[in-house]
Amino acid sequence: MSAPRSGLFIISLLGALSVVSPFAIDMYLPAFPELAAQFGVPSTTIALTLSSYFIGLALGQVVYGPLLDRFGRKRPLTFGLCLFVLASVGCAFAPDVPTLIALRFVQALGGCVAQAASIAMVRDFFPRDQAACVLSRLFLFIAVSPLLAPTVGTLVIRFAGWQAAFFALAAVVAGILALVLTLLPESHTPDPGISLRPGPILAEYWTILRHPRFFTYAGAGAFSFAGLFTFVAGSPVLFMDGFGVNPQTYSLIFALLAGGFIAASQVNVALLSRASSETLFLRFLIGQVVFGAVFLAGTWAGVLGLGGTLVVMLGFMACVGVTNPNASALAIGPFTRNAGSASALLGFFQLGTGAAISTLIGAATPDDRLPIVAIFGVTAAIGLAVLLAGRKRAQASEMEEVPALIVEPRRDPTKEGVHVTDEGEVSRP
Repeated sequence: MSAPRSGLFIISLLGALSVVSPFAIDMYLPAFPELAAQFGVPSTTIALTLSSYFIGLALGQVVYGPLLDRFGRKRPLTFGLCLFVLASVGCAFAPDVPTLIALRFVQALGGCVAQAASIAMVRDFFPRDQAACVLSRLFLFIAVSPLLAPTVGTLVIRFAGWQAAFFALAAVVAGILALVLTLLPESHTPDPGISLRPGPILAEYWTILRHPRFFTYAGAGAFSFAGLFTFVAGSPVLFMDGFGVNPQTYSLIFALLAGGFIAASQVNVALLSRASSETLFLRFLIGQVVFGAVFLAGTWAGVLGLGGTLVVMLGFMACVGVTNPNASALAIGPFTRNAGSASALLGFFQLGTGAAISTLIGAATPDDRLPIVAIFGVTAAIGLAVLLAGRKRAQASEMEEVPALIVEPRRDPTKEGVHVTDEGEVSRP
């Protein structure tokens, strides 16, 4: 193993991994009008390139979960990020929209390993009671990327065309991969006892899914998090088509709303010293439902202009900034040895819901904003219903730790993954 690293250093590297998919999603958004004009399709059709990416992210999660537990974290990471780089170059040469949609799917199959691995490594490196705080720090990286990616994308696209955005993605992820290979410690000892046969894998996922804590918080969190996907996939239509803003103004609007997500995710760290993750998740999910209802009612009545839309969406995004890290920490809390599979299934819930939502947006018409706005409130309301229905059972199973099932020989517990000690150094227990 490499020399000990500080907790901040580990969080920074995990944060770099966490921005792979956000950059892939956000960086080319300002190119929607150019892509639509070049390929002769409406912008809602271009939004299907987001849908295919979300679908690839969701499906890839369930593939990488057992691989991350079986082979350690770095080998699957290397394969996935290399695939991402190659697919990004392919996207730059796409001759038509169907090809671009297909290559975006492949790009997501490579990039999704970064999210699954980074969440699993939070469970590897840090104690369970620190998970929500660490995830909030990671979401700082995730939330900053929407501030940077559309702005950088606008500059790159203006001077070099939309193809350059995909070349830039390939270069950025190649650099992240180099940092991971040279500086990130392996946090999970490869475990040949983890089966890769379909039957045991499905049995493992089913066991995780049936756990009341996972099902409740992953399910409710996925519908809450769908608000972020709705924002990402629907904002070009809402603002550039609906309000007629130009790509430069859209980038500023995107940055402003992402700033609400950033600020809230960091305020969550302070809030956790005053209230539990369960309490914060419930309260801010209720707030998300309220903002979603106001957004829908105001848009339907025609009283929300550009300014009113920005205010309501800012409040909505701030709520998501608090619900997401708390829901994720609560969902994966009971899992240790099978943290890779649990984090992958969590990602499947979140990204699968987002993929379905973004597909609905792609079917909308650019001149009708109401169906897109309705998705914000409806998904948040479903998330709250799931939480209220399962909350008591989830709390009753709070301290229950779930062992991995897809295991054959037992391994030496002294060879478990590395952890961050109280002094902030990475070491093996």
